[in-house]
Amino acid sequence: MSANSFTARSITRDAATRLIAEAIAASKRIRFEAVIAIVDAAGNLKAFERSDRSSYLAVNIAIDKAYTAASFGLSTAQWVDLLEDRGASNLRHVPRVMAAAGGFPIMEDGAIIGGIGISGGSWTQDQEAGEEALRNFSK
Repeated sequence: MSANSFTARSITRDAATRLIAEAIAASKRIRFEAVIAIVDAAGNLKAFERSDRSSYLAVNIAIDKAYTAASFGLSTAQWVDLLEDRGASNLRHVPRVMAAAGGFPIMEDGAIIGGIGISGGSWTQDQEAGEEALRNFSK
């Protein structure tokens, strides 16, 4: 181990594919047309799925939700309250920061290994699908 570097962890392609499948199953159960994005720990797109009837606008929203969650280790729903804080309110102008439910960090052994973003449903549907997908993924 060098004093000038560190080892970073990131989600594997296989794990991202499994998580996409869990999110698809959750969105079908909840009955909405989802867009699902998985990013690695650096915020780069790792896996993506868009249902046939989902909104085109939901594509970038899902990707930005995943990016925001992976970048800060907070769910995007938490960002709504965070941006109300006067000290953090200017962060709403940072490109790609998405403060809407449906984005979650993907954690393993206390480390952020990626992020998932789900868009296409209501605030509650996106949030519920993400929670369910992560819960089933972690089993």
